[in-house]
Amino acid sequence: MQMLEIDALRSTQGTHGRREVLKKADAYRALDADALRDAIAQKPVPVVQGYGGEYFAIDHHHVAAALHLVGVKTVPIVIVDDLSALSEGDFWLSMENRHWVSPFDARGERIAFQQMPKHVWESEEDDFRDLAADARDAGGYAKTDVPLADFRWADFFRRYLPAPFSEPEYGARIAQAVALAQADLAVGLPGYLGESRKRS
Repeated sequence: MQMLEIDALRSTQGTHGRREVLKKADAYRALDADALRDAIAQKPVPVVQGYGGEYFAIDHHHVAAALHLVGVKTVPIVIVDDLSALSEGDFWLSMENRHWVSPFDARGERIAFQQMPKHVWESEEDDFRDLAADARDAGGYAKTDVPLADFRWADFFRRYLPAPFSEPEYGARIAQAVALAQADLAVGLPGYLGESRKRS
């Protein structure tokens, strides 16, 4: 399996959930060396080779950021596509057309591709990315293979819920997000469970 230094992984996401990164980092710290090695091997980072021969992560940003936080230097990668022949502009256009990049900040506003964070751990902290993950884990919606699904849920929650300004507020938002995820407003979002839960 091909290995790559985490420092060499380019980010394709403007935001991440800081709580999610810290949670994963704590889980990695609790593992012994053999278990950590196995855990890393089970989560290869899918990448696209882009302009300048650089490798752009298209998933597992939280995993790579958490491993960086605990001092791991390299991760296994899987090359999904090679777009290194494209110009920088055409590369980003192709990435966006395939839903492999999310050029938005923590307010949900679009940023220029040149403003994208370079490293996976440098993405802007977004409470609503965390909220999407916690609402999913609490049964609010199902995990899917739809690209950038959690970003769509984060934007949905951002539209209807006020931003939390403390950890107690954040904890209260999780239950609100789960209820909102199962409401008719969420019909059409990837992993929506509302209708199936009503029939059960």
